[in-house]
Amino acid sequence: MSLILLLLISAAATISSVTATDHIVGANRGWNPGMNYTLWANNHTFYVNDLISFRYQKNQYNVFEVNQTGYDNCTTDSATGNWSSGKDFILLDKAKRYYFICGNGGCFSGMKVSVLVHPLPTPPSASTAAAEISKPNSAAARAPRSGSMAFVGLVLWIGWIWLGSGWI
Repeated sequence: MSLILLLLISAAATISSVTATDHIVGANRGWNPGMNYTLWANNHTFYVNDLISFRYQKNQYNVFEVNQTGYDNCTTDSATGNWSSGKDFILLDKAKRYYFICGNGGCFSGMKVSVLVHPLPTPPSASTAAAEISKPNSAAARAPRSGSMAFVGLVLWIGWIWLGSGWI
């Protein structure tokens, strides 16, 4: 019985759960004039396959993805995408800098945001994982992205219920 529990714990520990993060622009204040979206973006770390979400009044604002010139000048001439649902989820699928603006005048009131998307870190090999964890401030020493610890806890709880209750 203890062998099965050990196998469950080992399986849970080796599963790497990497989930995408949904970054809601402006948090609870949403996509509105008068916000400092540069400060908001600087407080977030964006990775490939994360989402950036814009929440706003559907008939009042919109979102355009533009290049740096469009961002700097608040113009949509270079737009590579546009959204107007009021609840837009945009996949950040490449490691690069993205530029978003409000295309109906809101850009001039601060409704623009630029985010730098980082590539996903490559997982360490088993031989280097132990060395990395021992280094302070290393990526491996930081807490895993959301979901992995909850999964490990769930597996341990199920194993405890299953094995500890006498079902086996």
